[in-house]
Amino acid sequence: FFFQAEDGIRDYKVTGVQTCALPIFIQEKKEFILSKQLLRSGTSIGANIAEANGGISPADFSAKMSIAYKECLETKYWLSLLKDTDYLEGKAFESIYADTDEVAKMLFSIIKTTRKTNN
Repeated sequence: FFFQAEDGIRDYKVTGVQTCALPIFIQEKKEFILSKQLLRSGTSIGANIAEANGGISPADFSAKMSIAYKECLETKYWLSLLKDTDYLEGKAFESIYADTDEVAKMLFSIIKTTRKTNN
């Protein structure tokens, strides 16, 4: 039940950290709370995947991957909120949101397959 990080997820972790350094326009607008939440949930995705790889059972692996998936959903929420409050520009939002959505789809597929295999 070991998951080898696919390029998409590995790239996403880097994009997530770069995004959360969120270009200077966030600092210029003095927005720090939402972007910190985005940084926390975005980096938690990779941390939970790493933890899943150290899982002691298939159930543990599945539980950690589920948490990573939920962190993706939370990240999408914070991205939407930043966009809706004009702290994140439309083009940047669309790119990052699409990446996050793709990672969420991969994680959901992994969870589904793992649970099907272990039931």
